[in-house]
Amino acid sequence: MRARSEQWSAVEAATLDVADVHARLATSPAGLTPAEAAARLVEFGPNAVRSHGAHWAPVLVRQLRSPLLLLLGAAAVASAFFGERTDAVIIAVILAGSIGLGFVNEYRAEVAADALHSRIHHDVTVVRDGRPQRLDVALLVPGDVVRLQLGEVVPADLRLTAATGLECDEGMLTGESLPVAKDPARDAGATPADVAWMGTVVSAGSGEGVVVATGSAARFGRIAVALGTRHGETEFQVGLRRFSGMLVVVAAALTAFVLAANLVLHRPFLDALLFSLAIAVGITPQLLPAIVSTSLATGSRELARRKVLVKRLVCIEDLGDIHVLMTDKTGTLTQGHITFMRALGPDGGSCDEAARLGMLCTSAPVDAVDASGRTPTYAGSDPLDAALWSAPGAPDLVAGPAQPRRVATLPFDHARRRVSVVLESADGSRELVTKGAPEQVLPACTRLPDTATSVAERKFRSGARVVAVARRPWDAAAAPTPADEDGLELVGFLVFLDAPKQSAVAALERLDRLGVDVKVITGDNPLVAESVCRRLGLPARGTLTGADVEAMDDATLADAVESSGVFARVSPEQKARIVRAQRSRGLDVAFLGDGVNDALALHAADIGISVDSATDVAKDAADIVLLDKDLGVLADGVVEGRRVFANTVKYVLMGTSSNFGNMFSAAAASAVLPFLPMLPPQVLLGNLLYDTGQLAIPGDAVDPEQLRRPSHWDLRLIRRYMLFFGPLSSLFDLGTFALMLWGFHASQSLFQTAWFVESLATQSLVIFVIRTRRTPFFRSRPSLGLVVSVTSIVLVGAVLPTTPLAAELGFVPLPGAVVAAVVALVVAYLALVEVAKGRFFRRVPTGDDTPSGPGGRGAPARLHRRAARFSSRAPVTSTTRSGSRAGPAGR
Repeated sequence: MRARSEQWSAVEAATLDVADVHARLATSPAGLTPAEAAARLVEFGPNAVRSHGAHWAPVLVRQLRSPLLLLLGAAAVASAFFGERTDAVIIAVILAGSIGLGFVNEYRAEVAADALHSRIHHDVTVVRDGRPQRLDVALLVPGDVVRLQLGEVVPADLRLTAATGLECDEGMLTGESLPVAKDPARDAGATPADVAWMGTVVSAGSGEGVVVATGSAARFGRIAVALGTRHGETEFQVGLRRFSGMLVVVAAALTAFVLAANLVLHRPFLDALLFSLAIAVGITPQLLPAIVSTSLATGSRELARRKVLVKRLVCIEDLGDIHVLMTDKTGTLTQGHITFMRALGPDGGSCDEAARLGMLCTSAPVDAVDASGRTPTYAGSDPLDAALWSAPGAPDLVAGPAQPRRVATLPFDHARRRVSVVLESADGSRELVTKGAPEQVLPACTRLPDTATSVAERKFRSGARVVAVARRPWDAAAAPTPADEDGLELVGFLVFLDAPKQSAVAALERLDRLGVDVKVITGDNPLVAESVCRRLGLPARGTLTGADVEAMDDATLADAVESSGVFARVSPEQKARIVRAQRSRGLDVAFLGDGVNDALALHAADIGISVDSATDVAKDAADIVLLDKDLGVLADGVVEGRRVFANTVKYVLMGTSSNFGNMFSAAAASAVLPFLPMLPPQVLLGNLLYDTGQLAIPGDAVDPEQLRRPSHWDLRLIRRYMLFFGPLSSLFDLGTFALMLWGFHASQSLFQTAWFVESLATQSLVIFVIRTRRTPFFRSRPSLGLVVSVTSIVLVGAVLPTTPLAAELGFVPLPGAVVAAVVALVVAYLALVEVAKGRFFRRVPTGDDTPSGPGGRGAPARLHRRAARFSSRAPVTSTTRSGSRAGPAGR
């Protein structure tokens, strides 16, 4: 074997015969032995473009990127240089604590994300030691023999050795919209037809090939590595960034004002600089990333427990935003267990011949002819064919040497919705057998019995799935083409049943209460879809078929989608058009699908949802993977996403109410007092204690009304909140200043100590008021963790002036009268905020219970779309789907 750095080029392999390829790779059609495969895995490494893992160093670097923290670090060094060693040590300890809090929480979030990735994987059929088996694609090595089926993502660069109607969608590599036919017997040319590239999708047929390049040595891998790992921002992240930017601007203005005022008052430059920087740190939400990461990590663990896996943690919040869920029918609204019921003739009577021909007419190989007379088997993955072959007594219909053998196949595709095979009987005669959707097969039949259409329609109305089977003589030597599927004679119908899932009724009702409008989008017959919806209690609304969609322009379709609840017999491209049309109305749309025909719609949706048993291409296109295909599980995800957002907003509102007010008070007081209202280390210590207390917010309880509808960022509302509640905090700070100066004639140390205790208490305890619109504790109880965390921090702040550290920090013990006054001020402040809260929210022009975006329902479509998605479609377990939706902060 070659060294790892010289993995073989698939283009080079395309120039050689299959036998030469096997020889150069030291393999055979029987594949590698397990021992040889293990040795090559050590030599070449896993079949992964890049590996995931929780790495502490990048997380730590992110904590150190804050310019304010770097400035404070420099100020600590300067303090030590000028002899202020105590201040230097205190600032260094506080900085270390702040950085440590952010690091611990973000690293835990990284570990949570890594755990999720380890549970999302892709399998492929590999032949080893002559036996086919399903293996994780990361275990593939050069020389492995791989079998490809419809809907799979090609797991590595392959030199094809066999193909049956194989076509691959190579648009992600070439930009071409049409699939490329593959044939191992064709000359290579400029674009080899006997090569299947890693990351492309099998859109038709099946095939087999030898792995020649894996991981970053494959063509896709080289491109993906060159693209890097940068993710596109989601709107949740954009909103966070814009909010942080708004506070940074405010902090910069206050910092400049404080520094200038203190220099005008001829205070020492170092003291003025440290105090100014402390004010900037105090108002900047340093731990906002940690709070968000903790919320998302907590949410991811809860969702994973409920069988919902997210590829990126921020997708949890995205899931809570959806207004419309477009879902397929099979396995979601139905049980997903397809059962073959009966075979009917054109007149509605029993017809074993239709069943026999239906079993022989498949895209996948069928072991149906054997001179020994052993029972034949079906080796494909189509659920309808699998149900037919597993029916009692069905294999006996095609057993024995007298059965015909298949000599040519025209595979199924989603445009034709049918499959055809050429069967040769023992006497040498041949016939073409076509099987597919009745709407596609019946028009191709001649002398169609009058009863045929009514038989099919009656079964459709009962909720059954119906497949038509037809035949005609075949005397051509060439393989059939779609044009040959004409002049057929109808043999009969195959009737299948996929019963509605009773658990879906409760899930649909729950989604309705959450404000999520559920619409069904399926490739099945419209009568079947309507029957299922009727049984599940979905409201009767309009139905659009693929033909209807095809006849409409985008504007007309957008209007029609609004009033429609079922979309049936639609192609993959039409599914994506429908999703885009719904999104053009400004609504956040989720799409749930699991087939290769769902990939385009999954990409088009705001959030794509698939299941663990889905095709590789569907899982790669999805943001979220369900381990259980159940709408109830999805409803859990919606609730969790909204809970994450609600708790994040609690911290945001904290930073825009008392926190802003306290820092503004400090800035104003520094300009008029004969001394600093609080020493820089005291400001930083108070900020550290305050943030520590808020780390319990991610686990807080959320009121039911906050979960009833999607909630989005609205910076205008947050600014109004800041300007309304900030002055209230400042008012009580000024009351504290006046009381201490004129009531108690406090010294500098007593003044600073009293205000430290009062400001920390008001900053921290106000969370119990603003976390809910209800009456705190009586009608809305916070979590025990939040109560313990916040009250502990307040007690620490109150007790700190009596400890041995007090002198080093500039604190003095508070007299009893001062303590009573501070307690009275804190109680009065919280009571006033509770009253003001009611007045504020009565004037808010929105029905949401948390900041709701100016876009909301009716917002313009996003300006930015999923950025680097294509680099994520590598079929490797350790590769993430890069890119997600991004756009303006408001929706």
